[in-house]
Amino acid sequence: MLLKENRMVLFWSGFFTGIFWFYWVGFSFRYYDLDFVIPLMILFGAFLYGTIFWIIGLFQNPLPRAVLLLLLSFIHPLGFNWFIPEVTLTDSFTGVLKWQFGLFLLSIIFFTELKKYYKILAIIPFLLSLNHPSHLTLPHLKIKLTQPKLSQKIKWDKKYLPDIIKKNLLDIKEAIDEKYDLIILSESIFPLYLDRNPNLMETLKELSKKITIVTGSLSYREGKYYNSTYYFTDTNVTIADKVLLVPFGEEVPLPKFIAKYINDIFFDGASDYSTAENPVDIDIKGYRFRNAICYEATRDELYKNAPSYMIAISNNAWFTPSIEPNLQKLLLKYFSKKYNIVIFHSANMGISKVIMP
Repeated sequence: MLLKENRMVLFWSGFFTGIFWFYWVGFSFRYYDLDFVIPLMILFGAFLYGTIFWIIGLFQNPLPRAVLLLLLSFIHPLGFNWFIPEVTLTDSFTGVLKWQFGLFLLSIIFFTELKKYYKILAIIPFLLSLNHPSHLTLPHLKIKLTQPKLSQKIKWDKKYLPDIIKKNLLDIKEAIDEKYDLIILSESIFPLYLDRNPNLMETLKELSKKITIVTGSLSYREGKYYNSTYYFTDTNVTIADKVLLVPFGEEVPLPKFIAKYINDIFFDGASDYSTAENPVDIDIKGYRFRNAICYEATRDELYKNAPSYMIAISNNAWFTPSIEPNLQKLLLKYFSKKYNIVIFHSANMGISKVIMP
């Protein structure tokens, strides 16, 4: 349809794609008492993708339309890259690499444009676009992925903090009793600056004598705030900071003077998070894992020169209930297939799963 229909059909296709794919983006504003922003964000996404699809419709020939569809995943409005058309093929037999998606589109063009028996030629690019099986194996580690149900409404309320910490420590002790080698807790599941809490740090170090602990929390160093993953291994601690921040969630992707104004008006003067310069690889019992925190696990930059395994932690509580956790899972599977990597994903209010190509 996108290769054949007129401009207005494409506009409305993009309009409703923008709504149903991204209606959840503004849900986080609920927690800043800015509910009125939610419908504005929904309409912004609708008109943005309606306009993009309308531009594709300016071309009558299906070939340039196919080329533009192929290039859509390179368009990142305000730095947000979650619109990837080929992600819809992730669970199919078709590959997700650009050249495979291009051949898939070419097979559609052959089938719709060629006359009579020549349509059979469409089978050639289609067969060439099929996915190639991977040969990755799982590490010989017994790994526990937690999937907590910690609501964003109470997560940062200090009166709930003792219970949250108690629950996290209980999960770790249960994993020890069940003879796990590694436990992965979700993003910021310790809702505090863990490196500023020496007693809790010592408790986790002591537990790490019996199990490797990976957990999300915040960190504060030299006047800068970080969203971090803490790795506790046999009393040793490694802190891996986030490299890529969520646009309008952890940073305002606009010039500094505008960003400061928006933070003052909408976010009570909060500062953007700071970032690490490069992704961090961690050695756990002889296996190397690339560290990723939520959004950055769905960015190509995190997969450059990556080992065969990734640990990704997320907090989906900002956007639930919605399709966001399902879309994230699909995107993680897309990147797993694209880069031939196994992802161990632990998510609060989301989908914790081992994702393989």
